[in-house]
Amino acid sequence: MNNELDIMGVLNITENSFYDGGKYNNLNESIKHAKFLIDNGADIIDIGAESSKPGSNPISSHEQIKKIEPVVEAVREVSDIPISIDTRSSKVINKLLKYNINIVNDISSLEDSELLDIIKSYNLTVSLMHMKGTPQTMQNNPTYNNIIEEIYFYLKNKVKLCLDYGITKDNIIVDPGFGFGKTLEHNYIILNNLAKFNQLGCRVLSGISRKSMIGNVINKTASERLYGSLAGSFLAIRNHTDILRVHDVRETKILLNFKELILNT
Repeated sequence: MNNELDIMGVLNITENSFYDGGKYNNLNESIKHAKFLIDNGADIIDIGAESSKPGSNPISSHEQIKKIEPVVEAVREVSDIPISIDTRSSKVINKLLKYNINIVNDISSLEDSELLDIIKSYNLTVSLMHMKGTPQTMQNNPTYNNIIEEIYFYLKNKVKLCLDYGITKDNIIVDPGFGFGKTLEHNYIILNNLAKFNQLGCRVLSGISRKSMIGNVINKTASERLYGSLAGSFLAIRNHTDILRVHDVRETKILLNFKELILNT
């Protein structure tokens, strides 16, 4: 990772992720796609085996490890790219430490408190995300009095938890959690106020790629949301995101050629 805007390429090794569920559930296809993301210029690769789309059920740590470990091992044979593991489980992270993983991308923001010790002891980075409820319940009529303030103070408290434990701000990423307990309107309020989260002094991650917040605006299925995702990425860049979590690395890299122009508009 660097101080520039980073592209985090997504690899979902799942049967039911909203966009690519089942596509890379086969080991060979997973490894092939991981290398594809790297070849297309990803700065970070984010690997997960537990879908977090609305209504999805938890996946055991054992099952996650079984799917993720051979892919991480294969990536490490060809690249030292920063690897992010999309999991809520300390057992998963513990098993993968030997592969020099770099980021714990935790949608629950350290619900598993054992992660704190692992993150500090191994100098890992943690991505703290805001979610209202759980993947099973988060879209059941989410409401807020002031969505930006509520997310900001939630993340502020999570950052403080990490700082109090001895994890430095350089090793903390904050993610407002687009689509995780938010309506369409909520998501665009967040997107247009993304710069607020820079005040926490941590890097800000935006995960909007191909989500329903894009599809519901352009009336397209997930497979047809590339251009909408790029438009959303434009807004995230303009509002000072630091990391874009995307499915389409090559196309997003092309967009970044216009980063300075975007920031000057």
